[in-house]
Amino acid sequence: MTLAIDARGIAKRFRSTEVLRDLELAVETGSVFALLGPNGAGKTTTINILTTLVRPDAGTALVAGADVLADPDGVRARISLTGQSAAVDEVLTGRENVVMLARLSGLGARAARARADELLDRFDLAEASARRVAAYSGGMRRRLDLALSLVVPTPVIFLDEPTTGLDTRSRQELWRIIREVADQGATVFLTTQYLEEADRLADRVAVLDRGRIAAEGTASALKAQVGGEVVELLGPHDEVLAELPTDGTVHGLRAAVDELDRLAASAVEGTRVAIRRPSLDDVFLAITSHPAESGREADLIGTKG
Repeated sequence: MTLAIDARGIAKRFRSTEVLRDLELAVETGSVFALLGPNGAGKTTTINILTTLVRPDAGTALVAGADVLADPDGVRARISLTGQSAAVDEVLTGRENVVMLARLSGLGARAARARADELLDRFDLAEASARRVAAYSGGMRRRLDLALSLVVPTPVIFLDEPTTGLDTRSRQELWRIIREVADQGATVFLTTQYLEEADRLADRVAVLDRGRIAAEGTASALKAQVGGEVVELLGPHDEVLAELPTDGTVHGLRAAVDELDRLAASAVEGTRVAIRRPSLDDVFLAITSHPAESGREADLIGTKG
C-alpha cells in the first residue's frame, strides 16, 4: 500500500491545552479519507499541520512523500487546500478569480483563460462566470473555491469542512464534485462533522476524540458499532422525549416501538414515533463513551475544529 499521508506521533499544544496527542494517520494514495469529529476535536489543527501552516510540537508527517518539517516547500507544491471560509475575491467575477490564480500559478495568459473556462464549466459556474462573486450563493462560492484549488492539479487535496453551512442541495452538489475529483486519481483528505458526508464520500473514516484517533474504518463499519436504527418518541413540537437503539431487525424495531408506546401512554398528547439512522453523536458516543465537547480548539485558535 502506497501512502499519500503518513503521520506518526503528532502532538500539539496551544498554551496549556493539549489539542493533539500521539496522532497516527495513514491515508492510502488515491483514496478519500474523512476525519470525523465535533468542533474542538482537533480536525483543523490536524489539517494545518499536514499543510505546513502549523508546526507540530512532536511527531513526523510525510505528505505525498515530502516531510512537513524538513521540506515544507515540497509539501506545498504537492497539495491544495480549501479552508472553512471561501478564499475568493468578492469584487472580482468568478472568471477573473480563476484567471488571476492561474496566472499567479505560472500559467500564461492564453493557458490561464483556457483553464478558467474548463474549470468554470466543470463546476457548473460558466453561466455565472461574468458575475461578481459578491452576488454568488454560498454553494456557488464553495464550488468556485474548490475550482480555485484545482487550477494546478496536485496529488493531495485537503478540504476542511467543505460543506458546513450549505443547504442540502448545495451540499449534495459539492459531494458529487468531490467524488469526481477523487475518481480522477487525487487523494482527498477532508474533515467533517457530518456522518452522512463521510458515509457518501469516504473510503475510510477516522473519528478524532480529544486529540487522538478513537476509531478508524469504513463508515458502515463505524455505524455497525452503534447498531441499527434508533426509534424516537417525539413530542408535539418534535422534541425528543425518549429514544431507543435497535439492532435493525424487525423484532428489535417492534420491541422498541412497543416500549415507546408504553412510555407514550403517560406522555403529553400529540406524541409520535420516528425512526432514524445513527447520527454523528450516536457514533461518537458509542466509540468514546462520553459526550462530544465543543469549542475547545475553536476558543484557542479562533477556528472551528
